[in-house]
Amino acid sequence: MVFIADYGAGNLRSVKKAFDYLGIKASVSSNPADMAGCQKVVLPGVGAFGQAIDSLDASGFSDAIREHVDRGGHLLGICLGMQLMLTSSEEMGSHRGMDLVPGKVLRFRSETDKIPQIGWNSITMKKDSVLFRSLPDNSFFYFVHSYYCEPESTGDVAAETWFAGKNFCSAIEKNGIFAVQFHPEKSSDAGLQVLRNFAAC
Repeated sequence: MVFIADYGAGNLRSVKKAFDYLGIKASVSSNPADMAGCQKVVLPGVGAFGQAIDSLDASGFSDAIREHVDRGGHLLGICLGMQLMLTSSEEMGSHRGMDLVPGKVLRFRSETDKIPQIGWNSITMKKDSVLFRSLPDNSFFYFVHSYYCEPESTGDVAAETWFAGKNFCSAIEKNGIFAVQFHPEKSSDAGLQVLRNFAAC
């Protein structure tokens, strides 16, 4: 069973429909207690970091997710869900994240590329990640974001993507913690394979 956290800032319907299409049982709930017994948890996200982390904290999801990870459960963050896993974000002020992956969330700055990044872009795999099994390097995924993650340890980086004059971290794998900056639920066959790989790991 894949648990999809509803904390008021997620693209829940598309994520649930993607798992349904794959024949993978998934549930959506706004009650952190419903996570009990689920080995796989997905933290989707769209919107602003500050409001989202406040919602996670107020709903009890922050503590429940930390406990889930501590007991060896697997976690997948999508887009804003990935950013919320890091230590801090500079989006509209300074905000503290869940600190599951040490690092910071920074805004793209570019004089040549239009921000936010909206559309398809390729990834360069940095290690043999569970998420990208059966996928070729330089696969394309769909991105929508103005901020990017910068983990402290390069060992946590599973993939990078070129945008705004830099290679930024577009995927993370750290023990049972996984995260992608792109939207797998909107990324055709490659995105579905990422969700399939997460559910099977």
